[in-house]
Amino acid sequence: MTDLLSVGQRIESLLDAARASPDPRAAERSEELVRLVTELYGAGLERLVELVGEVAPDALVRFVSDELLAGLLVIHGLHPEGVIDRVERALESVRPLLAAHGGDVELVDVDLDASAVRLRLLGSCDGCPSSTSTLQHAVEEAILTAAPEIVIIDVEEPEDQPGPAGTSMPVALVPKPTYDSCPAEPALR
Repeated sequence: MTDLLSVGQRIESLLDAARASPDPRAAERSEELVRLVTELYGAGLERLVELVGEVAPDALVRFVSDELLAGLLVIHGLHPEGVIDRVERALESVRPLLAAHGGDVELVDVDLDASAVRLRLLGSCDGCPSSTSTLQHAVEEAILTAAPEIVIIDVEEPEDQPGPAGTSMPVALVPKPTYDSCPAEPALR
């Protein structure tokens, strides 16, 4: 099986090399090529989802449970489950781990415009010194796998802790910036 992480990194590397080219058209052409191929494969995936939905709707459930296919469905706006449902499913998957430590996590809010979720730690995890690392490793990974469009995860501070009630502690996620043009290129006049 192809290492898809390596494929993605190689695509980024080739685009970076094109952006570094003295000819700005090289980057434009490379980015256009990637965009067009993505649109072509996205349209094919959309048609495949339509056909499978008509002929074998149960197969869509298997598509959604496959991490690669689910990610592609999200990227192309074809995932049959909404963001909230996928985040809830992700939290369900980590609840046994949290329960083993006497805790739980609750989804408080989802802000689709900001691509953010707000969570509350419950039980023994609430205020536990290791709760932040537990959140970052288990909960964050589960949410980002199920809903890669989420770029901010806020955790409500426990109300009995010092500080203003209802404050939040953002979990450090570093979304990859997107640019209309390469910020390292001088502006063309």
